[in-house]
Amino acid sequence: MERQGSAGVRVRVAGGILLVAHLLIVGWLALRPLDVPFVAAANLEVFAGIRADLELGAAEATRRIGSGLLLLAPLGVLLPMAGGSINVSTLGSLIRTVAAGALISLGIELLQTGVAGRVMDVDSLLLNTAGVALAHLLVVPACRAGLRRRRERAAARRPAAGAPVPAEEAPQGATPKIPRVGIAP
Repeated sequence: MERQGSAGVRVRVAGGILLVAHLLIVGWLALRPLDVPFVAAANLEVFAGIRADLELGAAEATRRIGSGLLLLAPLGVLLPMAGGSINVSTLGSLIRTVAAGALISLGIELLQTGVAGRVMDVDSLLLNTAGVALAHLLVVPACRAGLRRRRERAAARRPAAGAPVPAEEAPQGATPKIPRVGIAP
C-alpha cells in the first residue's frame, strides 16, 4: 500500500463526500414519484429507447441521450478519487469504475420499478454506464499522470538520504531533559 501524505487523505475524504452528495442528488432525481396520467411499459429491448429518441429530432434526442450520459458521469471521476491511489493500472481502474457505475445504475433502475410514474429502461442503464466510462477515460488518466509528475518533481527537490544537511537545517542537539517534580505527597 502506498504511503499518502495529508494531501492524499484530504483528496480521498473530499472524493468520498462529493460521491455521497452526488448519489443523494441522483437518488432524489431518479426516485421521486412522477404525477403522470399514463406510464409506458418497461423498456427491455436494447437500443429501442435510443431509436425512439432519435426519431423525435436532433434537439430532443441530444437532450434525452445527453441527460442519460451525464446522470452518473461524475462517478467516473469520484469513484477513483475516493479510492485515492495514483499508481494503479489504467485498465483495471476503468474496469472497476465502470462495473461500479453499472451496478449503481442497475440498482437505480430496479428501485424505479417501485416508484409511481417510473419504469425500468435498459437504455438508461447503457447510457449511464457509458457516461461513467467516458468521464473516467477523459479525466482520470490525465489527472493521475499529472499527480505522478508532481510527486516526482517533489522527490527530485528533496535531498538524498546521505546528502549533507544545509547549515540552517543542521541538528541542534538532543532535547533537554527536565527532572520530574512531585505534585503532592
